[in-house]
Amino acid sequence: MPKHEIAEGDRASRLIDERIRELGDWRGEVLARMRSLILDADPEMVEEWKWMGTPVWSHDGMVCTGESYKKVVKLTFAKGAALKDPAGLFNSSLEGNIRRAIDIHEGDRVNGRAFQQLIRTAVALNTGKRKKGK
Repeated sequence: MPKHEIAEGDRASRLIDERIRELGDWRGEVLARMRSLILDADPEMVEEWKWMGTPVWSHDGMVCTGESYKKVVKLTFAKGAALKDPAGLFNSSLEGNIRRAIDIHEGDRVNGRAFQQLIRTAVALNTGKRKKGK
């Protein structure tokens, strides 16, 4: 798989498909599930492939990345510190002023509805469509 390639649209989607297959274990399953939740939450989401083989989801700017490591799948939200997270999904990169991340370990369960709301809130921040009370 070309790790240094930068792609978006259909090419990026194919590269993300390949990454999921290449992982071939719980990490691929988690990445596939989170990807599905992201795309279902925002039909206008754009898939990209950047930074040495990192899946990226964008809508009027980056929303989040999906990195896979040996013991964790990490979803990093580019502007996570600015997002309300009432379900407490963010559990990593909490010390920074900009990013926030969700680290998912083998066997962890992520609240899909809360995650999709976080995605929609991130998109609203990018598009300037902030809703009062959200």
